[in-house]
Amino acid sequence: MPAVAVTVAIAAPTLLAYNLSPSVTVLNQLLAAFGWGAVLLWWRAEPPRITEALGLPLSGGVLVVALACAAGVWGMGLPPSMAVSALAFLGIASLLVLHGHAADSRHSADAGQALASALLVAGLASALIAMIQVFAPSLADGEVIAKSGLPGRAVGNLRQPNHLSSLLLWGLIGWVPAAQRGRFFGWRLDRPVAMAMAGLLLWAVVLTASRTGLVGVVLLALWGLVDRRLAGWVRGTLLAAPVAYLLVGLAMSGWAHTTGQTFGGEARLAEGDVSASRFGIWANTLTLIRQQPWTGVGFGEFNFAWTLTPFPGRPVAFFDHTHNLPLQLWVELGIPFGTLVLALLLWALAQAGLRSWRVVGDEGAASRAAFMMVLMIGVHSLFEYPLWYAYFLLPTAWAWGYALRAEEADRASLSRRRRGTLPVHSSRLGPHHLLRVAGALMIVGSLYALYDYWKVVVIYAPSADAGPLPERIEHGQTSVFYAHHADYAAATTAEPPSAAMGAFHTTTHSLLDTRLMVAWAQALNESGHREKASYLAARLREFRNPAAAEFFEDCNDPAKMAGLPPPFQCVDPPEGLTWRHFRVDVP
Repeated sequence: MPAVAVTVAIAAPTLLAYNLSPSVTVLNQLLAAFGWGAVLLWWRAEPPRITEALGLPLSGGVLVVALACAAGVWGMGLPPSMAVSALAFLGIASLLVLHGHAADSRHSADAGQALASALLVAGLASALIAMIQVFAPSLADGEVIAKSGLPGRAVGNLRQPNHLSSLLLWGLIGWVPAAQRGRFFGWRLDRPVAMAMAGLLLWAVVLTASRTGLVGVVLLALWGLVDRRLAGWVRGTLLAAPVAYLLVGLAMSGWAHTTGQTFGGEARLAEGDVSASRFGIWANTLTLIRQQPWTGVGFGEFNFAWTLTPFPGRPVAFFDHTHNLPLQLWVELGIPFGTLVLALLLWALAQAGLRSWRVVGDEGAASRAAFMMVLMIGVHSLFEYPLWYAYFLLPTAWAWGYALRAEEADRASLSRRRRGTLPVHSSRLGPHHLLRVAGALMIVGSLYALYDYWKVVVIYAPSADAGPLPERIEHGQTSVFYAHHADYAAATTAEPPSAAMGAFHTTTHSLLDTRLMVAWAQALNESGHREKASYLAARLREFRNPAAAEFFEDCNDPAKMAGLPPPFQCVDPPEGLTWRHFRVDVP
């Protein structure tokens, strides 16, 4: 049962291609919450481990972030719907840390193998999808198998090559305990079959053309180098991974030239900016940190503060994240609290590494795989933000808790042997029952969130009998978790834009894009805030987005402005305004 439950929780969200506007990942994330709720409900955890886990540094780090999120609603302007969503997933992640840490010590090896098998299933299925996207793209229908918008590159059903790359690397990590044990879901796993699995996963990593994928392959080789308790052929496979990656890449390049097809890896190598604008966004982030080092810009407020701060040479894409976890914590929480969270996370990572390294046998391989899983996604978090997605965050939380349990499980087992007793479970409501209740609440909550999301889906994808747009927007604004999507529709369709000033207060804290900034600037001007409107227009101009050309066209035609005062978007903004002045434009 554990293997099936964990496999569904990990694999199902990453293999779901179907999505509904306005977000392409909401269904995947809700499915992840539902699946892990089922794990908590049906997979019993041993009570003593829960109380011990409450004192883990990892729990402390999550708590600080959660408090910062809650404080953002009252002190930093974060919309309640965004805060509730973030707090819900932080809470779920905490529960999974407890559950992973509380895995019954009598069946801990089975728990680790269940995690490994689930990762391997998700990786192998995603590898097959990657093959279709590159070699038979006509078979990708967009609903069962996602279409790749990047010629010659695999994106998986998550539609992002970096996400697919991390998922495939997790699959390779899960492959190690399965290959070491020679068992996969209870079936015998012969060496030739295991080698074929590893080859398929590595080939698919190459097809993503992800630079973080290459870094991950090197990390696998380092694991093979230092872990002498693995079987020789398993270690050899890990050590050979970078060489195999290079050979497969060369073979794919040769295939592309021979057949006239496109291989995305060659296009990536030809790109002028190897950082894909990350160097630029990191430099801007450091500036923001210097400007507000103590309290930061507030949880979830990076996009708002960055977009509304003058950066004439800014990256032209609309970034909602710094693409680096330490910088994200420092810029949003401030240096003191950001450093505290980082210290707690690093302490917890070191604990997980040391504890998992002390375990021997099949359980040891599974424990070290759980640690490597966390380490791998941590490295990815230095270049992307995978932990902002539930289908990465929740498995990481459980694996981290499991890797941390090794030393505590040994201590509890020794204590029981000294007492000559087994754990006694009273009929009273104990911690393991509370986790099961929490699992049931997660299932109910994810179903409610799906219902709640439908309130905004009908705004963007109305059915034939849907009501008028204003009515759909008004109904969507009652959503608990997704009201900011309804506010976006209100802000960008209202005539005049100033009629939706209240909507700008929330939706501008989600993601500022060209359409929203144009509408917001017009609304500010109409409501008498000409200076702020001019400032906002100046920030929009920095993005050099073709979609804003019409908004600025009068500025480039002096004949149209002859004898007339220049429009607000054509004049230089006044001195003294900052992004903080834009949090108070509420009627």
